[in-house]
Formats: sequence, C-alpha cells, structure tokens
Amino acid sequence: MNYRKYALTGAALMGLTVLSAPASAGKADDTLKIGLRAELQNMDAYFNTDRVGIIVARHVWDNLLYRDPADFSYKPALAKSYKWVDDVTLEFELRKGIKFHNGEVFDADDVVYTLNFVSNPENKVKNQRNVSWIKNAEKIDPYRVRIHLKKPFPAALDFIAGPLPIYPNEYYAKVGPEGMNAKPIGTGLYRVVSVEPGKEMVFEKNPDYFAESPKGQPSIGKLVFRTIPDTNTAVAELMTGGIDWLWKLSRDQGDNLKSNPNLVVTGGGTMRIGYLQMDAAGRSGDHPLKDVRVRRAIAHAINRKAIVDHLLPQGANVVNPACYPKQMGCTNDVTSYAYDPKKAKALLAEAGYPDGFSIPFDAYRNRNFAEAMIGDLRTVGIKTELRFNKYAPTRDNVSAGKSTMNFMTWGSYSINDISAITSHFFKKGPSDLARDDDVAKWLEAGDTSVDPAVRNENYTKALKKIADQAYWLSLWNYAYVYAFNKDLDFTPTADEIPRFFTARWK
Repeated sequence: MNYRKYALTGAALMGLTVLSAPASAGKADDTLKIGLRAELQNMDAYFNTDRVGIIVARHVWDNLLYRDPADFSYKPALAKSYKWVDDVTLEFELRKGIKFHNGEVFDADDVVYTLNFVSNPENKVKNQRNVSWIKNAEKIDPYRVRIHLKKPFPAALDFIAGPLPIYPNEYYAKVGPEGMNAKPIGTGLYRVVSVEPGKEMVFEKNPDYFAESPKGQPSIGKLVFRTIPDTNTAVAELMTGGIDWLWKLSRDQGDNLKSNPNLVVTGGGTMRIGYLQMDAAGRSGDHPLKDVRVRRAIAHAINRKAIVDHLLPQGANVVNPACYPKQMGCTNDVTSYAYDPKKAKALLAEAGYPDGFSIPFDAYRNRNFAEAMIGDLRTVGIKTELRFNKYAPTRDNVSAGKSTMNFMTWGSYSINDISAITSHFFKKGPSDLARDDDVAKWLEAGDTSVDPAVRNENYTKALKKIADQAYWLSLWNYAYVYAFNKDLDFTPTADEIPRFFTARWK
C-alpha cells in the first residue's frame, strides 16, 4: 500500500514557503507569540483537562515538587524537602519568602486549603483521578504539611509534581473556581496580564519569582498565546511574523517550512500513545471483536511501521505494550503483532469470517492515519464505517459502551507511571472495553504497592495479558513537528509540555 497518499500535503502551504518572516519578529520587543490551535476552556487548572491548560499551569503556578524533563527526577520546588513518613503519609517542609502574584504570602495554609479543596468530591474538579488518592492534607506548622493518602499510592510524587499546582488559600476561598478562571493568581514564573477567551492570553515575566526554583528564572519578558484553529492560517502567521512558535504540524507541513530561512523546524518524540481499542467485552453489542482471533487478525492487518515511517515525524516509534515504554512499570516483553495480512486472513477464516465483515471505526484526530489503517483492514476483508467526530463525543461514546473499535490517543497527563494510562483503561472504569478481572486485579496490586518489585511483577502480568488477548493495539508514540523563529532557543521535551520559561532569544 502507498501510505504516502495519506499524507497531508497542505497544498495551501506550498505557495507560502517562498515568503520570509521579518527578522527577529518577537525578539525586538521581547515578546514570544505562541500559536495554539485549541482554545483553553477554563483558566483554572483543576477545571480543565486540556493540554493547553497543562502548559498554562506550568507557567502560572508552582507545585510542591518539580519533575525534571530530562531525567524525570523529582526536585524540591515550593517544598524544600520531603519524606515518606510511612506508606500512606508524605511530609513536606516548605520554602519561606515566596509570594503569590497578588502579594499573598505562601505558607502551609495554601497547601492544605488547595489539596483539601480539590480532593473533596463535592467540589467536582474536572479530573477526579488526579486527586482521588488524597485522604486529606494536614498543617503541622506554618511551613510543614503532611499529605495523607487513602491507601498506598506510589505514583503520588508524580502527581504532586504534575497536575497539583498550589493556589493562594485566601484568594481562592474568596473567588472560587469562577474567579480563578477570570483572574488566575499563582506563584509562577509568569503573571497573567489579560485573557480574551478563544483569542488571546497575555503573560508577563514575574520579577519576584523565587531564586531557588528548579525551573530556573524566566528569560523572555512577555508570552502571548494566540488561538488560531486553522492550521494554514497559523502557518501563514508563522511565516509572516504574526507568531513565533507553532507545534503539532504534519510531517509534510514541516518539510514545506524547512525552506524558510527564518524558521527552525524540528521533531520531538512525546509520551503520547496512539492506540486502537477493541470492545472485547461486547459492551457495544454482539459483534466479531468479542473473538480474540478477530482482534489478533486486526492487529496483524495494520502496518504500524509503514505509517510511522511515512506519516509521522522523527521521534515516533512503533509501540507494543499498553503504556509509554519509559514509564515506571512498563515493559516491552509482551506479545507483538508484526504486519502480516496473510496471517490476519487466516485468523479471520478460523474465526468464521473468511469473507470479512463490516464494523464502525471511531476516531477524533489524524484522519489520514485513520484512513491508512482503514485501508489496511480493507485489504484483509474488514470493511469499516469511519465515524469521525470531535474528542468529547468520541470519548463519551466509549465511556457509554457505544464504541466497537476506536482510534484514540492518550498522553497520561504527562505522568511518568503506567497507573496513569494502563490502569485508566483496564480497571473496570468507563473507558475499559476489556473488563478482565485478572488484569484489573494485577493493576490494583501494582497501583497500591510501594515495593518496586511487587509493582513490576503485577504490571508485567497485566501488560502481557492485554497484549496476548489483543484488548487494544498500541500503535506508536507521537512525535510533533515544532516550527519557530530562528532567533528563539527552544528545546522540545518528551512530556509534551513546552517550557517557554526555559526558552530565550539568541
């Protein structure tokens, strides 16, 4: 099959590549203009699940800990030290002399208020999984707190360093989530100057940012996040100086931009996994995918390597386990499915479908990737009805048991632990289309032990069975094409969180 025909060539871009962006378009006024395709629905970090929201949170707020993007080690941030008191208790000693953007002094009250608020189910934070492991936070003295866990949860440190920013208790108690959305206040490297929903967010460097931060000190004076939904419009803006930075371009779009002397175009691998999920439990009704031979046939029918080689940027690789290979607990020692159409046809015949069958195929992004896989399935006799929709309704169909097969992606909220991906999809939650008692039991054992050997043993059992039964087919890790002003020093990171606070003008 010619997989190049599924590439998004972006004909509109071809005529633009001869244009040149004004030299030092953002450097002249120390303003980095960032192009984003998705609108941030809510500025309060606890009331959105958007990737843009994660990026904003890392710039506006700080956490007790910071995870280094290079080696994934945990470094003290708002806390200057921490220790495990026992399997269900963490103690943090806090830094002194830190202030929020509104002048409020940071201390234990802010940590306790934030964590007790977000872990209370009545407050309905958007992603309950990020906080459901917290029993409560306790103030020991003005600069010492304890976090009590409901049960042993070894991934706690990664969550503390990731989706749990600390809010000012007095301000948040007064204005609540609505007020934080309207006027975000944190301790972070950048202050929010203005927000025009759906159009623009303006941040300025925090001159009072604490010197001991493991994030370092921000260099660029102002960040302007612009929402530009149309890719061609965003690329045109990049090339004419309207913006300085853009990501998530297709491979062909990146290749077209490389001829522009005022831009740097580079690829970067991420933790985000593409996967094909199959309804083994029959939640969506009686259908062929309940038969493991059919699921294995589908796995052998899809040429993952060809899609990676021809459609994805540098940094993407075929993935076999139901996790990002570098996450804690992940193993590559699982059944893998080589591209083998003959074997796929034999398995279908053995299962009673020598002439194939028809089935719905849900997807919400990368339509060209979906069409390439659909072409592979057609080759072995499986006809599909592509139901291409936005993310939210596609996700909701999966949760409601209305999806027979779906092509989706998962970034683990940048959590470096397989409990953030494998356990999400295989522990009998709404996203679980396998409903395997053994897998759920093994994952629970791994999720609740602080012994690395116990965790790895149970996670390996779960991952092996998931792959052997072809409950889902891991496809590849995503790589993104980044294009930005040649005067900008910027480095992509695998956790899919652009850190503009480490960027600088050359």
